[in-house]
Amino acid sequence: MQIKGEKVKLRATEISIILPTYNESQNIGNILEHIQKYIPKEIRAETIVVDDNSPDNTAKIAEEYFSSIKEKTTHTINVIKRKAKDGLSSAILNGIQQASGNTIIVMDSDFSHPPQIIPKLIETLKQTSCDIVIASRYVRGGSIQGWPFKRKLMSKIATTIAKRGLGIEPKDPMSGFFAFKKNILEGLKFDAIGYKMLLEILVKTKGVKIQEVPYAFTDRKAGASKLGASTVFDYCKSVWKLYKYGRKLRRDEGRTSVRFLSKAGRFFTVGASGLGVNYLASVLFALSADVWYLHATMMGIVFSITSNFFLNKFWTFEDRDFGIKKTLVQYGKFVGFSSIGALVQLGMVYYLVDELSVSYPVSLVLAVGTAAFGNFILNKKWTFKETVWS
Repeated sequence: MQIKGEKVKLRATEISIILPTYNESQNIGNILEHIQKYIPKEIRAETIVVDDNSPDNTAKIAEEYFSSIKEKTTHTINVIKRKAKDGLSSAILNGIQQASGNTIIVMDSDFSHPPQIIPKLIETLKQTSCDIVIASRYVRGGSIQGWPFKRKLMSKIATTIAKRGLGIEPKDPMSGFFAFKKNILEGLKFDAIGYKMLLEILVKTKGVKIQEVPYAFTDRKAGASKLGASTVFDYCKSVWKLYKYGRKLRRDEGRTSVRFLSKAGRFFTVGASGLGVNYLASVLFALSADVWYLHATMMGIVFSITSNFFLNKFWTFEDRDFGIKKTLVQYGKFVGFSSIGALVQLGMVYYLVDELSVSYPVSLVLAVGTAAFGNFILNKKWTFKETVWS
């Protein structure tokens, strides 16, 4: 689905609020009332309810609510009734396509996104030169209330994947509560897979200016959560498509420095993930297999080097040839260069601390940085046969 450009510059409606719904009969009336309450009086606004054929009459309740207040307000409520449950991102995109406002606000209808934050989003968009304002759970002042540890962990993992895997800078790219200028989407084509439309917008509008404002996310009090196995699968599918989209942009990128730094960033990200693999593997062997702790640590090192190799081969250097002979040769070189890097790190730490009296923490940072960069260059040139500056 593609966003078309505006035919006229000025619209009677300034703000369009997109409210995707499915089985929200317990919340829809209250959320519409609160949105109307918190929209500044001087702003002409519309709320677009995009309902995925809810069997609990969510759409009908929204229409009845608007009928009861339309004589008393300039705020309009439009209800889009879709024939099937086609997904959250798709519903949001439908709403954007029907929106008459030049500023779009996207939020949930279950009060997890407090309507009182709406004026803050509008004001930030007006007072700064940014194009997108994200209501963030992860900037200072933001928080999550009512989620169990498992849900918080899943959110953190999904956020880390988005930030590291797709090169996204905002701290909360998985937020479902955000505002943006509609014109930044002109001419862009969207897949609208899964439940996080913001992620696709951030990837496909690379370079736009973004601000984040804190808010307290509160888990829903009424209705049922939509998170399930299908949601997780759709998220993985969406991230993979967006990664391929970004890869094409990187290939088309004409600046050698950008391509070089992009690969270096991915290489260092893989290295950081290897620390987690090392730790988990070591602990699992030590605790569950009754292995001596030194042997468990050695196994952890082997696992982390192996995971780093395959991730770098597939992701960092985008080498899809997994022929046995070639892969074994590359793996041997990778292990060899990793060993050299470890020796360089040890040697530098010793020299800086004992010979130059540099503090250990500073020495360690310098040594790790030098060894990691050396590993990257050696593997780029000799293991994966690439020109160094490319």
